[in-house]
Amino acid sequence: MQIRLLTLWTVALGCSATLLAQAPAVPLAFEVASIKIAPPIEPMKVMSGQVHIGMSIDAARVDIGSLSLADLIRIAYKVKPYQVTGPDWMSGQRFDIMAKMPEGATKEQVPEMLQSLLAERFKLTVHRDSKEHAVYGLIVGKNGPKMKDAEPDAAPAATSVAGGEPAPAKPGVMVVGTPEGQVSMSPNRDGKGATLAGGAFGQMKVSVGEAGMMRMEFAKMSMPGLCEMLSRFADRPVVDMTGLKGNYQVALDLSMEEMRNVARTAAASAGIALPMHGGGDPSKGSPADAASTPSGNSVLAAVQQLGLKMEPRKSPVETIVVDHLEKLPTEN
Repeated sequence: MQIRLLTLWTVALGCSATLLAQAPAVPLAFEVASIKIAPPIEPMKVMSGQVHIGMSIDAARVDIGSLSLADLIRIAYKVKPYQVTGPDWMSGQRFDIMAKMPEGATKEQVPEMLQSLLAERFKLTVHRDSKEHAVYGLIVGKNGPKMKDAEPDAAPAATSVAGGEPAPAKPGVMVVGTPEGQVSMSPNRDGKGATLAGGAFGQMKVSVGEAGMMRMEFAKMSMPGLCEMLSRFADRPVVDMTGLKGNYQVALDLSMEEMRNVARTAAASAGIALPMHGGGDPSKGSPADAASTPSGNSVLAAVQQLGLKMEPRKSPVETIVVDHLEKLPTEN
């Protein structure tokens, strides 16, 4: 069960990793795009790496699997989930999208093309707003950071086969598409952890430690990326105020219960129901509520071990407000 919950959390992490770079001022659009309602996500297919979820980009096309309108808006406008305000139902139905990119287009321009697609096919209109928001500011502790610089990137491995389809996963290996490439997850032989490779954070090792703790070791982590991950364990966004610009080797020791809560929340957002710890009815005592509660002890302690600190702050946060959105797209 621990590996299954961790796997689902990893799927969510891979699908919501770093933001894409700024797009040019000239509006762009996909040459052609097919949008279909995605089939339900089956937990057994997730575990075997057969589920089509996430986003893969190559030189010719964008392949999106089982993302909701809330996910698509977040990617299109390069914001975090808490920066999108709209109807609750936009997180429900999920879609598969196959789109052809214009000749010469780059992956950095995909968000702008998604904006055009959402406006054309879902009649999306939005406006931007900014307001004070309760956040945790991630700052450097009084004794300075205690993290090593990340090692230089190794030569990239092939991440897709001809035609842009994801490379087939090896037995026991789950592969998830993200804007930064595919992320593969290989369970450890002892069943007490896993190794992830690829994506925004490079290599990540996960292992079960003592006293109910889970250790996550990232080979390459930026401070905005760390804030995005820490936000999953808090009741408010975590904002980078460290001033640290590089990538670092980061190790976090978090409680197993906190990891379970985040895994269940990630699974719920993907439409997958997971049982409560020790059995129980997942419809009673929502684990999503537990995951969004400020957990505190192990998270704060893990951050302090990095020479950092989380402080309650008020900060202006830009928000994308959905004015109009259709539930279903116009025909292909």
